[in-house]
Amino acid sequence: MRAVVFLSCLVVVLAADKYNSKYDNFDVETLISNDRLLKAYINCFLEKGRCTPEGADFRKALPEAVETTCAKCTEKQKNNIRKVIRAIQQKHPKQWEELVKKTDPSGKHRAGFDKFIQSN
Repeated sequence: MRAVVFLSCLVVVLAADKYNSKYDNFDVETLISNDRLLKAYINCFLEKGRCTPEGADFRKALPEAVETTCAKCTEKQKNNIRKVIRAIQQKHPKQWEELVKKTDPSGKHRAGFDKFIQSN
């Protein structure tokens, strides 16, 4: 019985080390294929426009995700983030640079995050 309680506690602790999986099935394809929607999310991240509830959550997690190279992300979240960032880099490079300066002003985490984005 003690083993079951211990394992249950361990699962809870390990799960807490990840971001909430409620956005694992976020429709990234619609976001990156709709430039107006993508711009709205970019403006949200840059605090230049209104945010959807999802956008506000993503904006809050972004600095930590950059700093830790998405260590708390689920695999699905990592793949979704890569897709969105690549779309922003390709379609809106100036806003991407603005976002980088906002989330990592010292540039300390840029190389690691760039490597993360290019992987997979």
